[in-house]
Amino acid sequence: MLGFSYPHELDIIDASWQLLTLLSLVGFLSGFLNAVAGGGGLLTLPVLLWAGLPPLQALATNKCQSVFGTLSSSINFFQKGFINLKLLIPALAITVLFSAVGTWGIQQFSEQTLKQLLPYLLIALALYTWLSPTLGDSDQPAKVSQPRFNLISGCGIGLYGGFFGPGMGAIAALFFTSLLGYNLRKATAHAKPLVLASNLTSLLIFIFNGQVIWLLGLSMAVAQILGARLGSNLVIKKGSRIIKPLLLITTLAIAIKLLWFA
Repeated sequence: MLGFSYPHELDIIDASWQLLTLLSLVGFLSGFLNAVAGGGGLLTLPVLLWAGLPPLQALATNKCQSVFGTLSSSINFFQKGFINLKLLIPALAITVLFSAVGTWGIQQFSEQTLKQLLPYLLIALALYTWLSPTLGDSDQPAKVSQPRFNLISGCGIGLYGGFFGPGMGAIAALFFTSLLGYNLRKATAHAKPLVLASNLTSLLIFIFNGQVIWLLGLSMAVAQILGARLGSNLVIKKGSRIIKPLLLITTLAIAIKLLWFA
């Protein structure tokens, strides 16, 4: 379906500098986009598949590099007073639990099924993110109580993040805006710890099962950290003025690319 073949293990370990440079550049862009609006995984996962990794190893390596970028932006938002971690503790616990369930679930699929499934998940996610409601910089009244939000967001973000993952930052931010009424800047900041918890849980399970290609994942991770730092600083300064245009442009472009080449 995707037209890629898995290269010999030696080819991955001795990856060319051109491939590592490309993946590092994509990692930087992904870290920037994840910090600003989410959806960076829509760049990195297709590139890892294109590089020849089987679906499970592509998902695992994608988790590896994205954890570092999300950690970088989370620390930046927290240090500058944009995250109330105490409020997030119950949702974080639920996210970890359901992320483990989702990660276990994705590993029950055959490689052939994943090859057929992933392009459609990517396309659906890109279109969904593009068509999300218009959001702004003003808080709105909450529609659910905090305990109910913890359960809904923890289950949703955990399951989706464990099973698939790309675009989780945008989806998590949407939980905060639509259910708690957070403005877009505040929602983007608070979404990061939940995304980090889900990605880290999945990564640990993938590591246990030997699915991570470390050379590729860590090369991208360094660039992720830099991109995430730059992106989170822009969110703090610009808010929805920078988030919404980038979210619309990137998701639309990726959706068109996937529809054309899937």
